[in-house]
Amino acid sequence: MQPPTSKSPVPSPIRKAIVLQVRQLVGGTGDDTIERNRQDTGFFGPESACWKVHGDFASMMVGGITALLVQMLHPGALAGVWDHSDFRRDMTGRLKRTAQFIAGTTYGDQAEAQAFIDRVRSVHARVVGTLPEGTRYSADDPDLLTWVHVAEVSSFLAAYLRYVDPDFPPKAQDAYFREAAEIARRLGAEGVPESRAEIAAYFRAVRPKLRYDHRTREVALALLSQSPPSAAAAPAMSIAFDAAKDLLPDWAAEMHGFRLSAPRRAAARFGVRALGRTLRWALVNSAEARARRRADQLAQEAAQSASGAAA
Repeated sequence: MQPPTSKSPVPSPIRKAIVLQVRQLVGGTGDDTIERNRQDTGFFGPESACWKVHGDFASMMVGGITALLVQMLHPGALAGVWDHSDFRRDMTGRLKRTAQFIAGTTYGDQAEAQAFIDRVRSVHARVVGTLPEGTRYSADDPDLLTWVHVAEVSSFLAAYLRYVDPDFPPKAQDAYFREAAEIARRLGAEGVPESRAEIAAYFRAVRPKLRYDHRTREVALALLSQSPPSAAAAPAMSIAFDAAKDLLPDWAAEMHGFRLSAPRRAAARFGVRALGRTLRWALVNSAEARARRRADQLAQEAAQSASGAAA
């Protein structure tokens, strides 16, 4: 993906229509006001692996759905959704909030990113309850936070490798996990895996704790049968749901009982690749594009300041 120029492009009517559909799905305004006020390039910066992996909308959408399907296999994560959300009617809202959090903590400046983290921590403090067998759970439990984080980042990277850059170097993949761990720790997670090997070892260790029951089935059904924000978005959402099932690790797909035929898998992969090309063409003013323009401006301002000081 070519870096955007410093000038904000003027979208065509077709681009505007596609952008409207995306905003209905994930929220956001595309306004440059916040970016103009940023004082730094955040926790990661424009050369980071996080900026690359989180910059592709189609792969992040698929990875985000996959992440939710993985997360709900943990009894504590499932209970938080079951007891403290209107998941039957608000799964789209959950996706929106996740998308906004990822964009804000990735591309915001450090103050903006920390504000997103602080808001999530304040919500987590109120999410407590008891599992069906009587065990207490809390959304700010460090182990549960680590589970949610690992499910997310492993899914995001898997989608990026499949749909954007299959040749993304192993060192860059490890760098992605290492960078993203910073957000997890700021949320309160502990013992966060920071490499592909550590992620694989983590999943092996935690799998005996995972469960699938009638509540998991109901939450998964609510996710995969949610109404699209518009009729125009329905085909893309259907493709994304199949692609998300296809992206699941084999053990997670087996727990959910998902069995896609080879033609259906092929259709989902073809569809997401086509959708990705269209969205990359349309989203010329994405969160990543705006952040990169601001990063260029900050670099120019720093160079001018240094030049003035030297003079």
